[in-house]
Amino acid sequence: MLGDSVEYAKDAVWGKWVRWILLVISMIIFPLILGYMMEIYRGKKPAPEMEHWGKLFIDGLKLLVAGLIYAIPVIIILIVFIGGSIMSVMPLLQGNPDYMVTNPDAFMGALAGILVGILIAVIVGFIIGLISTMGMVRLARTDKFGEAFNFSAILTTIRTIGWGTYIIALIVLFIVALIFALILNIIMAIPFIGWLIYLFMMPLVILFEARYITQVYESGEVPAKQI
Repeated sequence: MLGDSVEYAKDAVWGKWVRWILLVISMIIFPLILGYMMEIYRGKKPAPEMEHWGKLFIDGLKLLVAGLIYAIPVIIILIVFIGGSIMSVMPLLQGNPDYMVTNPDAFMGALAGILVGILIAVIVGFIIGLISTMGMVRLARTDKFGEAFNFSAILTTIRTIGWGTYIIALIVLFIVALIFALILNIIMAIPFIGWLIYLFMMPLVILFEARYITQVYESGEVPAKQI
């Protein structure tokens, strides 16, 4: 899947400069690149042309909204724990700016609350990510917004892939994406032209990841009548 995804991304832009430039533009008009990802999620191979911009924009908004909805539990956890920890010490700091210094236990208590909140958010985010990743592809395949949250069908797909195989596949993608991020950050440090190279390389990374996720989904596809 890694090899196929690399070839897919390379063939999508190499020697196709107009498409490459349009992909860069679509990153600036953000929902467009998300809409193009939806086209890849639909299993189109080779990579489709950049056309029907209105549909791409609407599809991108659907994907964005679905992602925000999935993120709500994580946002709530962070607000409750981090916000609660900060709010618990703010009244004390207003009367005594040095309170945290003279009362280290209060500082440690607030810090512990923040760290616990972050830990819980990471765990919940990981679980949600397992579901939402397949949910986004399902949204693209069915073109129905509600199907992004059809948990029964999503879990059926994951079980068909195999939970162990699925988690390993996503871990591999995370590691590769991390390597790409490190390389792109180094490129960004190049004076004057680093940001431009970065801008042209990002579509390749996005296409690679979208194609990889598509293949993971397709490995667990089952006929609609079984869902």
